[in-house]
Amino acid sequence: MHTWPVQDAKARFSELLDACVSEGPQLVTRRGLETAVLVPITEWKRMRETARPSLKALLLSDIGRADLVLPERGHARRRPPVAL
Repeated sequence: MHTWPVQDAKARFSELLDACVSEGPQLVTRRGLETAVLVPITEWKRMRETARPSLKALLLSDIGRADLVLPERGHARRRPPVAL
């Protein structure tokens, strides 16, 4: 992976984009710190698809369960019986 200082990335963005498409991900640094990565769209789409949790993971997780409001038992109103 090639590293680009942010000032070079800004000045030569077209070259950065071409390198990304032909060579793969390109790393951008700011003040010597790794800041961002430019990746080809095909790799981005592949990463997004594989990042989704499976149905099993969703069912086993406790995310969202606390937000479900359930009525207390025994306080529900019943419909009157229908005459035949």
